[in-house]
Amino acid sequence: MSGSLRILSKGIDMTRRDIVTAIPTSFHADGSLDLEGSRSIFRYVGESGNEGAFVLGTTGEFPAVDDDEFAQLIRAAVEELAGRMRVIAHVGQPSAYEAVRRVRIAKDAGVTEFAALTPYYLPAAESAVYDYFVQVAEAVGDGALYVYIYPRRSGITVSPELLARLAELPAVVGAKVSELSLEELAAYRAAVPSDFILYTGADKDLVAAGEVGAQGVVSGVSSVLPKPFRALAAAADTGDAQTIADAQAAVDDIVSVIGGDMARMKAAYRSMGIADGTCRMALVQPDEAALAEIERVIATYR
Repeated sequence: MSGSLRILSKGIDMTRRDIVTAIPTSFHADGSLDLEGSRSIFRYVGESGNEGAFVLGTTGEFPAVDDDEFAQLIRAAVEELAGRMRVIAHVGQPSAYEAVRRVRIAKDAGVTEFAALTPYYLPAAESAVYDYFVQVAEAVGDGALYVYIYPRRSGITVSPELLARLAELPAVVGAKVSELSLEELAAYRAAVPSDFILYTGADKDLVAAGEVGAQGVVSGVSSVLPKPFRALAAAADTGDAQTIADAQAAVDDIVSVIGGDMARMKAAYRSMGIADGTCRMALVQPDEAALAEIERVIATYR
């Protein structure tokens, strides 16, 4: 990490390295919800030692899940994970009306931490994005809300200035930032209070993002093979450059094979006997070469 990207650590917890697992949703081959398979994934993730679960985000194929399925999956996540790790329910929708409805469903299931993607599909001015989060934050009440920033998927950008305004809302405690550079992450860090939590969505950047002031990663790949991610967090705690480099190489290897590809994650679950599900959304299935690589990383890092 270049010196130009390092940030001043005054008031910021530079030792917090949360690994929050973005959890895939299991579906049957006919597209119907595989609730028992999803429960099996929750239980597997619950044994990882990771700090939290990010449920029904991008990795969970949330745009393809209706309200009834959302309720079933959130209840299952709370039942399987409560007492083992934090459960963050993603409630983001194209409109505040729909997002608030999902907040209420999740609250009824016992959720106290929420994330919401910016409104998406139609263009939205900063004022409209702000109003959306005001409504979602009011519904969250005394719970915790994370702003989910993913412009490549949502089409909506969030400036550091807007994030600073959102951070003033009582329920908003942090943000998840996906597919943006470390420079952009550092700009967010500089704009928000020191106790505001920033998570990167880049699976491999637990250490690099920490150097610009992030408190951890939301990682879908860690739902499949969590041990190398735990080892990387432990290596970072030592401060030893070679230990960190070795642990980082293992994480990089896994991410290069599985990446943010839910079809590959589910192929890994099938191989490991965890869940026999597939994807509901239009995703390309891994070919034979990819399956061989998935088998290799499972054998190496499980």
